Amino acid sequence: MGRYVAGDAPEMDRLVNEVVKCVGAEIGALSVSFLQGVVLGGGYGRGEGGVLEVPGGAQRLSNDLDFFAVTEKAASGREIRAIEDALAPVSEAWTAKLGIEVDFVVRTPWRMRHDQERVMIQELLHGYFDVVGKSGEEMFMEIERRAPSAFPLGEAVRLLVNRGVGLMLAAEPERGSAFAVRNINKCVLGAGDACLIARGAYQWRVEDRAAALGEKLYSAAVAWKFRPRAESVCDWETARARWLAAVDEVMEAARLAGALRRSPYQAARWIARRRTLGDWHTFGLDAETRLLFALIGVVRARGTISPSLRRDWEVFN
Repeated sequence: MGRYVAGDAPEMDRLVNEVVKCVGAEIGALSVSFLQGVVLGGGYGRGEGGVLEVPGGAQRLSNDLDFFAVTEKAASGREIRAIEDALAPVSEAWTAKLGIEVDFVVRTPWRMRHDQERVMIQELLHGYFDVVGKSGEEMFMEIERRAPSAFPLGEAVRLLVNRGVGLMLAAEPERGSAFAVRNINKCVLGAGDACLIARGAYQWRVEDRAAALGEKLYSAAVAWKFRPRAESVCDWETARARWLAAVDEVMEAARLAGALRRSPYQAARWIARRRTLGDWHTFGLDAETRLLFALIGVVRARGTISPSLRRDWEVFN
């Protein structure tokens, strides 16, 4: 049996192990065309899943279960949608049963190679469990393994955008306290991870990242990730200040590296995806950097994310 959760929680390890077996059997029974195989990635795939302590001494899983489904090389857009449709009932049933999100991300081999510099793909390569079909070792053999210290600055920018959006959504009263607490914690972790990427000091294990960063707030967020509580590791304003400090560090690193260049390709990419020029001051920069510049103004002003900015984020996330 694998180790799926952080710390000592054998019952939760057994639960995830049973879910993996059942999900594999259910998908196998579907005989989905153009599907190579499925693996469990994310926090539980890396053995860093969280466990929520509930009254009475019981435990339950606290993070999403992130499954990655890899298509055959010849899969078309139509076949990809068919795979997503086939897996949707499995996702919905297990989400309802476990009380956490059970997600399936469908990727072609080409897309995974194209995204091989992304943190998400490289962390998947370094921590997953086979579920059904071909093994991950076989499916991922053509993807280049990168050192954790070699992530491009664009990954730090992407992290800041995603965590900044989450932070601003956490300020919306209708989201509820649980959503706010979770996203404050994720913002602290994301800000620290972005700084480590900018310094070329990122590590695969989150506990190693905490040691490399040496920040009490980040270490507290790691402890919260492993064993969530009702209260956040800091208030919203503290998380906001940490995010802005991380933005300053990452943008300075990008400036020194000459990474803030404008290009016709990036301009065309934005126009093709959004059918608009967007803010002229950032025209020609890559989409993630444009999103970050727009988001900085919102966070500094403690404002709200406009519908157009939210749509930009949804398109390029």
